[in-house]
Amino acid sequence: MGSRTSRARVARAVFPPEQVAEVKAIACELPATHGLPLGRFTRTELHRLVIERGVTDASASTIWRWLHDDALKPWQTRSWIFPRDPDFAGKAGRALDLYGRVFEGKRLRPDEYVICADEKSQLQALGRKHPTVPLSGGRPALVEFEYRRGGTLAYLAAWDVHHANLFDRVEAKTGIDPFGRLVEAVMTSEPYASARRVFWIVDNGSSHAGQTSIARMQQAHENATLIHLPIHASWLNQIELYFSIVQRKALTPNDFSSLEQLGQRLLGFGEHYRQVARPFDWTFTRHDLDQILAGVADREPHLRLAV
Repeated sequence: MGSRTSRARVARAVFPPEQVAEVKAIACELPATHGLPLGRFTRTELHRLVIERGVTDASASTIWRWLHDDALKPWQTRSWIFPRDPDFAGKAGRALDLYGRVFEGKRLRPDEYVICADEKSQLQALGRKHPTVPLSGGRPALVEFEYRRGGTLAYLAAWDVHHANLFDRVEAKTGIDPFGRLVEAVMTSEPYASARRVFWIVDNGSSHAGQTSIARMQQAHENATLIHLPIHASWLNQIELYFSIVQRKALTPNDFSSLEQLGQRLLGFGEHYRQVARPFDWTFTRHDLDQILAGVADREPHLRLAV
């Protein structure tokens, strides 16, 4: 056995390193740069190209091994968006500091609170044309493919980051007034009504965007401070963690015969979650953010952000 293995290793073709390097270089380019009508390379397409160009006569499996050695996978893509706000680091860092109970370099007092809020809009009630069949041994539940549309509604929620208090409501649609009703529900209840300060972390949705929204909240509640995340940074809003739980546990599968049934499910789940809620174990800090932005700046020198 050992001698056969040794002979196989000796028989494996050895290709010049410049051929290996050129194949890897081509794999790291977009197919369009080679005049190919492809969005990305598969192993087969890459092999065909290098054979046609006379780069190498290595087999597809050999080329795959070369790519594997450097963890190159040209057939894979990942969505990405570069920071567009020149003060991305400052705005995001301010929210991250608040998660650590710090604002403008000072520790928050016990009577200061941090709220994350947002809306899930256009939630559909999709009534299935035949009832869902419960699971049985060896078979998952069966959800009918065809459905009847029953309209849409919006689900708004606010989350106390450090005390795991949840406020939620169902509205016909999103907007300034629906969001204002969510804020009112929080700010007229204790301990927020008599708090020294309540920081509200939100994205740049139309319900709470711009300087006008900051002034509007300040006018309605003197102890409330609206904190905007940078554009395209909803992933830094802790309420999105709660919304992901709602999606998985309350809205999947979508089988609601009416908007009333959908609304009852959402509010019922909110009540259920309040009984078991705990603060999220948030570990992403301003330091982590600075490292990511520094890496982006190294790859894209024209994106010099303050870090």
